[in-house]
Amino acid sequence: MTSQLESLREFTTVVADSGDFETMRKYRPTDATTNPSLILKAVKQEENRDLVQRVLSEHRDASVTELGSQLLVAFGYEILQIIPGRVSTEVDARLSFDTQASIERARQLIAMYKRAGIDRERVLIKLASTWEGIQAAKVLQAEGIRCNMTLLFSLPQALACAQAKVQLVSPFVGRIYDWYKKDAGDKWDEAASSGANDPGVQSVRRIYEYFKAYDIRTEIMGASFRNVGQIRALAGCDLLTISPELLEELSASNEPLERQLDPASARKNAPEWQASNEVAFRTGLNDDAMATEKLAEGIRKFAADAVELDHLIAKARA
Repeated sequence: MTSQLESLREFTTVVADSGDFETMRKYRPTDATTNPSLILKAVKQEENRDLVQRVLSEHRDASVTELGSQLLVAFGYEILQIIPGRVSTEVDARLSFDTQASIERARQLIAMYKRAGIDRERVLIKLASTWEGIQAAKVLQAEGIRCNMTLLFSLPQALACAQAKVQLVSPFVGRIYDWYKKDAGDKWDEAASSGANDPGVQSVRRIYEYFKAYDIRTEIMGASFRNVGQIRALAGCDLLTISPELLEELSASNEPLERQLDPASARKNAPEWQASNEVAFRTGLNDDAMATEKLAEGIRKFAADAVELDHLIAKARA
């Protein structure tokens, strides 16, 4: 019988949300995404010690910052030997409010991939969906460097990304769900807020329906899932990036999986057109407490992981 994972592949590109090579081999995703937390976890694993040591030995005179970038590219390179599609590699979250520094770091990452023999078409540069990150992506896209906008929690962020003509946006389903569940406290009703009623699912659906209704070419990739119900409710989204645990759960289930999102339906019920500029972006983000808080929290967390990775590198080379 066909598993839910195989059924999902019929109308959604399956992406592995992992830095683990065995996950890629087992579940055969088309693309893969990484972030500072996943790379930090991978660096700590015993099976990756040789890769880490190789990077350190090949770049003995490099700064800790450059070594961090070299490690990101080394993991991305290995992933690309397994998957047929693209890998997402993230710009340091500590640069989330620095447009020019983000541009320069992205160019460095692409240059490193080029030296490793990887074409830029197989790499997506991940940037936080701050105003500064989006402006960096606009410049990079114009240069042919494709961008994946992460830490995205609201339609105003998505619209600004679309205006910048980015390749892909990654709305964070699970973190939106987390915020609303925490905010509701004892009043939270899990059954009433699951599936299509999940606030994270609804956020992605709003973005999907807007983009498809207005023929916006930017790809939409649901991310940060807490359960397979969220994934099932977004079947039909352009891409979904899924953790190894949830890939396993989908692979083990043979229950029917039906498409929930499709462009034709979105075009029939086009949402109201919205202007997108810096004022609209900042106003819309400020008006959304969830998006404001989760964006700031996400940057802090990824920045903390980047600092920890720096410390591990410094210790390993000492």
